[in-house]
Amino acid sequence: MSTNFEKHFEVDVDNCSMEQLRDILVNKSGKTPLANRFRALFNLKGVAEEFATKPEEAKKATEYIAEAFGDDSELLKHEVAYVLGQTKNMTGAPLLRDVLADEQQQCMVRHEAAEALGALNDVESLPILEKYFKEDPLLEIRQTCELAIDRIKWETSEGAKKESLQESLYSSIDPAPPLSLQKDYKIPELKAILNDQSRPLFERYRAMFRLRDIGNDDACLALASGFDDPSALFKHEIAYVFGQIGNPIVVPHLKEVLEREQEAPMVRHEAAEALGSIATDDVLPVLKEHLKDTDAVVRESAIVALDMYEYENSNDLEYAPV
Repeated sequence: MSTNFEKHFEVDVDNCSMEQLRDILVNKSGKTPLANRFRALFNLKGVAEEFATKPEEAKKATEYIAEAFGDDSELLKHEVAYVLGQTKNMTGAPLLRDVLADEQQQCMVRHEAAEALGALNDVESLPILEKYFKEDPLLEIRQTCELAIDRIKWETSEGAKKESLQESLYSSIDPAPPLSLQKDYKIPELKAILNDQSRPLFERYRAMFRLRDIGNDDACLALASGFDDPSALFKHEIAYVFGQIGNPIVVPHLKEVLEREQEAPMVRHEAAEALGSIATDDVLPVLKEHLKDTDAVVRESAIVALDMYEYENSNDLEYAPV
């Protein structure tokens, strides 16, 4: 998603009560467009982030957000988990643990719950993350738990305090920090680390985010080489950072990934949303085509991506949730 993603889905919270936002999010009417449900989600996120100054309201907003975990939409639920991790509000941690432990939830939702626990830097979640890292039958869950464990351990280490990191252009809390500025990495070296499957996944992600923060054409093309990796988790994160960077040079790579019929839905969905964020003219017919995709997550992602495309190509500053 682009740096404009949350701005796009924000409206003035004063126009809606939290209860109204909750009703939009959970589609109480049964007729709420998906894009409007995303808008309600990101406005509730804004309230949930105010836990230091408005603890009761923030707690209520977090609980309202979590109500959407009962929805049928895998795409929406995965975004709900992402949002709870980004709020820094620890009220969400036990709710996310429950989702990770719920093996009836879809893989993409459980993965995002595990990643969110890492984003919250929730030390109390280390036991459950260790459990699913060792025992879960799904590779995507094991790899996400591995990253979350390493992120929490890095965040709480003495070494992390000594590292010099580039100040990010992006507001997201990422699965791993970029590689330290204390070493002058060149793009070919970062590309080599990115694609070296013998290295720890956490280190490869750190190379990924260092390349993202460089963000020029050469860095983006180096990142695109990661689309040949066997890990769906790894490829979906590449697509995610392309949505943040917004560099049109990667459009052909994202289109190719989206059109891979055998590719994991979590990868294809992220490619669709990244195309919506980049929003060049040539992505419009591609996204429209995938409104009829055989996979529900990809179809819904095309809806969200087209909404984002329209926003990026308009002069509108605000959207209403209803």
